[in-house]
Amino acid sequence: MSRIRVLVSGAYGRMGRFVMNAVHDARDMELVGAVDPAGVGHAVSEILDIDTELQISGHLAGSLDEIRPDVMVDFTVPDVVMDNIEAALTRKVACVVGTTGFSPTDIQVVQNMCHRTGTAAVVAPNFSIGANLMMRFAKEAARSFDYAEIIERHHEKKVDSPSGTAVRTAELMAQAREEAFEQVPTEVDKAPGSRGGTVESIQVHATRMPGYVADQEVVFGGPGERLVISHVSISRECFMPGVLLAVRKVRSLEGLVHGLEHVL
Repeated sequence: MSRIRVLVSGAYGRMGRFVMNAVHDARDMELVGAVDPAGVGHAVSEILDIDTELQISGHLAGSLDEIRPDVMVDFTVPDVVMDNIEAALTRKVACVVGTTGFSPTDIQVVQNMCHRTGTAAVVAPNFSIGANLMMRFAKEAARSFDYAEIIERHHEKKVDSPSGTAVRTAELMAQAREEAFEQVPTEVDKAPGSRGGTVESIQVHATRMPGYVADQEVVFGGPGERLVISHVSISRECFMPGVLLAVRKVRSLEGLVHGLEHVL
């Protein structure tokens, strides 16, 4: 069986480097391309301890045309990810996307592109197996509690808030209920915004500082009790099994698959 040819977009970033390492080490995959305007001209072997002659390119469309990969893995930023997905899908290159910050309209646009091109994409706010189980458990618990809040903590370089994981968790929790969650109004608001933002009637609090990779707590409250569902990411390594799973499955899927829970 031929190996899956993978191009990594956002290759010079921290997640991109982890993805390149994971793809390089996977026996059924071949790292055939690396794209990132921030790292143009750098040899991949200079930034990673792997044996490859690849250099980082700054032009995604040109690299897709030249290399013809089977799958593009994208960990970039919201400003460019839609253009990246379009560039890949129009060339019949399946997409695995971990970039966050998608709006509902963005998701619909990607879905339309997938159907128009006949090429599949997996877009997931979180590729950690544990984080996806946390979201599944939170959805189940949402049926039994009327009060809930989400606290998410990420590193200082994360560009969006709240995180895609927090938004997706809130969406799944809301899907499990017929009524909105109860909200406790604050009579004296000494610091506007201190109660966080609201997603699907759930208060969401976002922390950004060094010392975190990606943590999240979903807190449910009831008379005389509190349920806390927590997931802690110690290293970005935890996202790689989910990324590789999506790379292996995406070409057998149809259209857009939004969320790793549909692939697990």
